[in-house]
Formats: sequence, C-alpha cells, structure tokens
Amino acid sequence: MQIRQSANRALQALIVVAVVGLFALLAVTTAEHLQQRGIRSGFDFLLEPAGFTLGESLLPVDAGDSTWLAFTAGLFNTLRVALPGAALALGIGTLAGFGRLADNPLVRGLAGAYVNAFRNIPLLLQLLAWYFILTDLLPAADAALRLAPGVFVSKSGLALPWWGDGGFEIPEPGGFGIDGGARLTPEYLAMLIGLVLYSAAYIAETLRAAVLALPPGQRLAALALGMTPRQVFRLVLLPQAWRAALPPVTSQLLNLFKNASLAVAIGYPDLVSVAGTSLNQTGRAIECLVIVIVVYLLLSLVAAAVSHALERRSQWERPT
Repeated sequence: MQIRQSANRALQALIVVAVVGLFALLAVTTAEHLQQRGIRSGFDFLLEPAGFTLGESLLPVDAGDSTWLAFTAGLFNTLRVALPGAALALGIGTLAGFGRLADNPLVRGLAGAYVNAFRNIPLLLQLLAWYFILTDLLPAADAALRLAPGVFVSKSGLALPWWGDGGFEIPEPGGFGIDGGARLTPEYLAMLIGLVLYSAAYIAETLRAAVLALPPGQRLAALALGMTPRQVFRLVLLPQAWRAALPPVTSQLLNLFKNASLAVAIGYPDLVSVAGTSLNQTGRAIECLVIVIVVYLLLSLVAAAVSHALERRSQWERPT
C-alpha cells in the first residue's frame, strides 16, 4: 500500500512539473516571437497612464492615472455587481424553490413559470432585454417614476437615499432630474437584475430537487410525531436538503461571478471591459488576457475554498 501511495505521489509530481514546464516553454516561445516581430511585451504598461476614464466606478479613475488602477477599478465594479447579486440570487432562488413545492397551486404555478422561463432564455439576451427596458421604456429623468418616498427610477437609473457630504440625503425632483442621494446606473441595474433572476432560477430548481430526493418516510414519521407540515419542512426536510444542495448551489453562485464578464455587452465597465479598452490603448493583448484569466481563476479558487469549508461544516455524523 505504501509503495502504491509513493508511486501515485511521484506520478502527480511529474504531472505538475510537466504542466509547469509546458507553460514556461509557451511563455518563452511567445516572448521570443514577439521580440522577433518588434512587438513590445511585458506588464510594464500597468505603470503607464491608462489614457481613458471610467464612467462608473467606486474607485475614481482619470486618464492620467495608471493602468493598474483602472484594472483595480474594473475588478471593484465586477465585485460590486457580483457580491450583492449572489446574495439576492440565493434569497430569491430559495423562495422560488420552496414555492415550487407549495401546496397552493397558484404559488406553485407562478414559481414554475418563473423557473422555466428564466432558465431557458440565454443570459446575454436577458441582459440586453433588461437594458432596453431600463433605457428605452422608462421615462426621462425630469419625469422620473416615484416608487417610494425618496426612491425614483428613470432612464438615468435608480435614485436612492444615501449618505452624502452633509449627511443623509433623500432624492427629490429638481429642475433637470433628481437631486441628492445615490444613483444606480441603467447598466448596473441591468447587470444586477439579469444575473440575479437567471441564477436564482437554477438555484430554485436545485433546492426543489434536493427536497424531493429525501426519503418520503421522514416526512411521514415527523407527521406521526405530531409536527405540523410547516414544522416538518422547516425542521426536518430543509436542513437535510440544504446539505445536499450546497455543492451545486455554490457552483451556481460561482457561475454568477463568471457570468458577470458579460457586462461588456451593455457597457458596464467591469474587469473585462477595462481589459478590452486597455488592449486597444496599448496593444498588449496577451498581457490583458492573462490578467483577466488570473483574476477570475483566483476568484474561483477563493469561492471553491469557501464552498469546501461550508461543506465540511455542514457534514453531520452518520450512525455506524
């Protein structure tokens, strides 16, 4: 047994060395070919002025700022839409998944219609549709719709109460639009709505399947003990279903992060959009592509580590 384990470890080490050597050879060969053709290469362009600005960013970027700052702002924009999107998708997906199991036929039918509709329409088409709705069908900023006190929506986006320089600001109609508060642009809203509704549909179906996969005898036994149907679902079925659904649900949330790269289609300045603009400015196609790949790989590894930690924490002791 020990000999077999040693052989397996040696084989794995050889595979790792071979893969690393292959990538090193590819990098050296690519660099030599670029040098022969007089094409500049390397990541020194990250320290040069970006030459462009971002229309929407938590981190202000001017044309004179460095390119790495622009990439950082693009990453922040990606996380800005992906993190709240993951939380909202999880909540809506949970409600829709349980709605598909409801005894009320109307609730069950509406939940099923939502899941089937949003799962079968490509995400890119959904993003374009939401962007069209927000930018073409809504009224102009000077005739914004009032959704609630201090909440307005128009072609310019969504205005919300927020902390300003002088304190808590509540948006109010002004001469040419809405004054005060914070703004969520149509591009951001289209990305957020599209990612949330698309991902939540898959999460809902995963949770429904996890509940239905549980042995039916557990429900009957809990009812025989005097539990109400709601108690049976909340205390017996739901905890077990979550344990079974955790790996595919976390995988779907990871897909949400990767699907955020479609933001370039509607003009939201995420990491991929910044990389594309920087490529046009500098001509460093390989370098820009490598940066995007590495960032998304690191995000995937972090999400996978969190998923594994949650899976280990959710494991329960089985009787021996």
